Amino acid sequence: RSSMAESSSGPPLFLTTAVLYGAAVSSLSLPPPHLSATLPSSIPRSKLIPKTRFIVDGFRYAESCFSVSYFLSHFHSDHYTGLTPQWSKGIIYCSSTTANLLHRILEIPRPFIRALPLDQRVMIDGSEVWLVDANHCPGAVQFLFKVPVNPCNDFTCRFEKYVHTGDFRYTEEMKNSGVISEFIGSDAVFLDTTYCNPKFVFPSQEESIDYIVEVIEKEKVGMNANNNVLFLVATYVIGKEKILMEISRRCNVKIHVSNRKMTVLRALELIDMGVFTEDPSESNVHVIGWNVLGETWPYFRPNFVNMKEIMNERGYSRIVGFVPTGWTYEVKKNKFSVRVKDSFEIHLVPYSEHSSYSELREYVKFLKPKRVVPTVGSDVEKLDGKHAKSMLKHFAGLVDEMAIRNEFLKGFLHSETLGTDREDESDLASRDLLSDTKDDDDQEKLVQEVRDCLPSWVTRPQITELLDGAAGNIIEAVSNFYEHETEFYEQAAPHTSVTGTSENEPALPFQSPSVVKSGNASKVFSLNNSSKLSHLNSEKKTAISPGKRPRNKGSKTNKRAKENNSSSSKQNLITNFFSKKSPLVSQSEVRVDSDDKRTLSAIGTTNLFEEEVNQFIQIVNGGEPIRSYAATVLERTRGDINMALDTYFNDMGSKTRIDAPESSGPAEAQHSAASLICFEKPDTELSESNKVGGNSGFLYPVLQKANLSVNHILLPPDKYLPIQHACWIKGELAPYIHLARTFDLVEEEKGKLKTTSMLCNMFRSLLALSHEDVLPALYLCTNKIAPDHENMELNIGGSIVVAALEEACGTSRTKINDLYNSLGDLGDVAQILRQTQTLLAPQASLTIQGVYSALRKISSQTGSGSTARKKSLIVNLMRSCREKEIKFLVRTLVRNLRIGAMIRTALPALAQAVVMNSADDVIAKNLKIHIQDTIIPLLIEKGIKFISSTLSIVPGVPIRPMLAKYYTGHP
Repeated sequence: RSSMAESSSGPPLFLTTAVLYGAAVSSLSLPPPHLSATLPSSIPRSKLIPKTRFIVDGFRYAESCFSVSYFLSHFHSDHYTGLTPQWSKGIIYCSSTTANLLHRILEIPRPFIRALPLDQRVMIDGSEVWLVDANHCPGAVQFLFKVPVNPCNDFTCRFEKYVHTGDFRYTEEMKNSGVISEFIGSDAVFLDTTYCNPKFVFPSQEESIDYIVEVIEKEKVGMNANNNVLFLVATYVIGKEKILMEISRRCNVKIHVSNRKMTVLRALELIDMGVFTEDPSESNVHVIGWNVLGETWPYFRPNFVNMKEIMNERGYSRIVGFVPTGWTYEVKKNKFSVRVKDSFEIHLVPYSEHSSYSELREYVKFLKPKRVVPTVGSDVEKLDGKHAKSMLKHFAGLVDEMAIRNEFLKGFLHSETLGTDREDESDLASRDLLSDTKDDDDQEKLVQEVRDCLPSWVTRPQITELLDGAAGNIIEAVSNFYEHETEFYEQAAPHTSVTGTSENEPALPFQSPSVVKSGNASKVFSLNNSSKLSHLNSEKKTAISPGKRPRNKGSKTNKRAKENNSSSSKQNLITNFFSKKSPLVSQSEVRVDSDDKRTLSAIGTTNLFEEEVNQFIQIVNGGEPIRSYAATVLERTRGDINMALDTYFNDMGSKTRIDAPESSGPAEAQHSAASLICFEKPDTELSESNKVGGNSGFLYPVLQKANLSVNHILLPPDKYLPIQHACWIKGELAPYIHLARTFDLVEEEKGKLKTTSMLCNMFRSLLALSHEDVLPALYLCTNKIAPDHENMELNIGGSIVVAALEEACGTSRTKINDLYNSLGDLGDVAQILRQTQTLLAPQASLTIQGVYSALRKISSQTGSGSTARKKSLIVNLMRSCREKEIKFLVRTLVRNLRIGAMIRTALPALAQAVVMNSADDVIAKNLKIHIQDTIIPLLIEKGIKFISSTLSIVPGVPIRPMLAKYYTGHP
C-alpha cells in the first residue's frame, strides 16, 4: 500500500460541485435549475452512490433534476446515453482522455466537464474520490468513493466505501494497487457483470493479440501479385486500440481508419505516432465497423455479402477478417474459431475488454465487499429482480456475510438509543454495556432493546443471561439466542401461557391453524409448538434450530394447493393477444346464433346467404368483384361467417401469381377478385371507418389490395408502372408490406444491378404515391433510424426481441431457441412462428411511417420501466405483421437486415427513381449524397432541376471535409 501513501502524501484537490456548476451556468448565461429534494424512483440504484447525489453513467436520468454531480467511467455510447451538445444538467467528472472525447466528439461545453487525475485523492462535496485505470478502453476508469456517514469530530469519523468498476478487465496488477487495497471490505462493489456466467472463460488479451499477429504474418508470407489479401479488424468507435497498435508495431504496417475513427484517435492523441492513415492505398489492414463482418448475438453469424462488396470495392482478391470480442468465444479444443467461405475468412478472437467470469469472482474475492451490485443485465434497474438475484448467487461465499448479518440484526435496534455519536462498529463488541458503572435505568433500556428483538415468550432472566454471555454486545446476544432457540423455548415453556383457539375449536376460513398472535406485542409463534409443550418437557434438550426441523405434511399439502390455485392466474388472458378492438367490425356484426346456424345448414342455395355476403364484404373492406368469392366460401361453410373469414385471411397470407388462370375454385376466385380491387376501387369508396385512427400510432386498416402480386417489383424499371403496380392508392399511407415484399425479393437476388433495379421500382411507387414515406423507407432499407451524426440507435438487446416474440406469437423461449439453432436467423424463426399462429380477427396493417416512428420511439425510451415499454411497442408491431413483414421487422430490431443492400446501393436506386419519375429527360448526376434529410426532400419537391443555390451548406457536421485539410494557421 505504499503507492497510496505516496499518492496521498500531497495535498488533495478540493472541489465543490455547486460552485463549479454555478460558474458553468453563469459563463453560458443559462438559468440555474431547481434541484429535487427527494430521490426520484426513476434513477436505478445501480447508478447512484449511497448517501450521496453522485450519479455514475446515468445521464439519461438527468431530467429528474436530483443531482448536478455526474461521473462518466468511459466513452462508450451505452454509458454516455443522454449527453448532447446542449448538456447543461450538471458537472461531468471523468478522466482527462474521456474529457477530450466529450468535448471534441460530442461537443459538450467545456465548463461542464471536469477532468480528474488518476491515482490521486480528490475531495468532492466532502467525499473522497479516487480514479484508477479500468483496463477497458482509453480513458476508462474505476471510481472509488469514501463517503462520510456522520459528522466528523475530534474523536470519530465513520466512512462507507464504494467501488464502481464501470466497464473493466481485471488484471493481477490491481491487487498490487495501493489505492484499491484500501477499499478491501467495501460496503458495496458496483460490478461490471457483462460476462457473469460460467461459460465466459477466455484467454488473456496478450494471447489473443499474438494470435492475430501470427495470422497476418502467415498470410503475408504467401501473398503475391495475384493474391493480394485485405485484412479487416472490427472495432467499436473507441476501443481495441491496443490490438491496432500491436499489429502496426509487430507487422510494420500502417492501419487504415475512417475519418470518424481518425477524429477519435486525434482526441486520444494517437495520430502523432504515424500508425494510422486515412488513405486506403497505404495499407492492407483496414479498420471497419463492429457489425460489418457479422452479428455477434446470441452467437456469431457471418455476413459474407458485406465482405464481397468490400472486396470488389477496394480491389482485393481475398479477405481475412478478425472479430475480437468475448461474445464470440466458443469453448472448444481450438480457442480461436474460424469461418471460411470461398475467398473469405473470419477469425473469432476471444479478445475481451470486459472481465471473464473467473476474473469477476477473483476481483470480488480480493475486495471481499459486504455486497455486490450488478450494473449490467436485463433487470439490474431493480436490485431485487430475478436476473440480478441469479447473478448474485455466483458471488456467494466471496462477500463478507458476517457484516451483512450484523447489519440485518442492527435493523431491529431503535435508532434513538444507538445515538449519532456511537463509536465505530469494530469497537462495539468490546464495549461492556453491563459494567457496574451503569445505573439501573441504562440496564433496563438495554434489556428492553434485546426484548424487542426476541419473541414474546422469552423471560427476563434469559435476556440477562444472554447479555452476560455476550459481554453486553446486543448483536451477539441476539445471534446466540437464535442459534439455541429450542433450548430457550424449552426453558420458558412452563412459564408460558398459550392463548388463542383451542385444539377442538375449528379454525376460521382461510386462517392458518399454525399461527396466532399474542395479545400485547403482536408477536407470532407456532401453535404446533405450543400444543406440544408437555412433549417438549419430556424430550432431551437439543441445540437444533427450529428452522432446520423437517416440515410437516400439512404445510406441504397447503403449499401444493396454493401453487395449484395460483397457476391459473399466471395464464395469459386471450385479450393479451390483441392490441385493440378491430375498428372494422363489432361483435354483433360477426355473431351467428345457434338457431340461425341450424336453419342455414338445412338450406343449400346461395341466395339465402345474401345478408352474410354483404357483411363479409363489409368486414374485409372489399367490393362487388369479391362478391362471387364470398358467396362461394359462405356456401362451403354453410353460412358460418366466422369460418368464412378464417378461410379468407388464411388464404390472404400466401403469394399469388400476376396472371391467375380462370378457375371456379375459391382460391382462384379470391385471387382474381383481389386483383380487380387493386386497380378498380376508387378513392371515393373509402369509408371514414377505414382511415387511420388518431391514437393508433403505427397501425393502418386492412389493405384493399393486400393480395397484389409482388412480382411487379421484378419488372425492368422502364416497364414498371409506379402507380398501377403499387399495392396502395394515392392519399393512403404507404404500407410496410411494400418494403417487406421488396426485401424478400432482394434477399434472393445476388446481382447488384438487379438489386438496384428492384429498389428503384420500390422508390418510384413511394415517390409517386406518398413521397413523405421516402426518407423513412431509405432508413429502413439501410437498417438505420437516423443519420450517423445524430448518434441515435435502437438501444435494445436480443433478449427483449425474444421476449416480445414469446408474447406476440404465444410460444416459449425453448421453442424459439430450438428454431434459432436450426435456422440461424431470428427473423426466419419469427416468420415460422407467425405462420403457425391463427388469429380470431385481422389486425390493422403496418405502415412505413408507423414502423419508422415506432422504432424512433423505442430508441427514446429511458428511465424506470423503459424495458417494459420497449417490449410493448415491439409486441404491438409484431401482432400487426402480415406475410413476411415480421421476418424483416425482427431483423431490423436486431440490426441485421441481411438483404445485401447498403447505403451505397440504396442511394443510387433512389437517384434513378427520381430521374425516371421526373418529367424532364435531363440525367441527374452525382446523387450519392449522405445528408439524406436535406437532399431527399429537395429532390422530391423540385425534381432534378435543383441546383447548389437551393441548398444552404455549412461546413462541419454532417458534411465532413474530404480532400481538404484543416487549416489552423489563420488567427
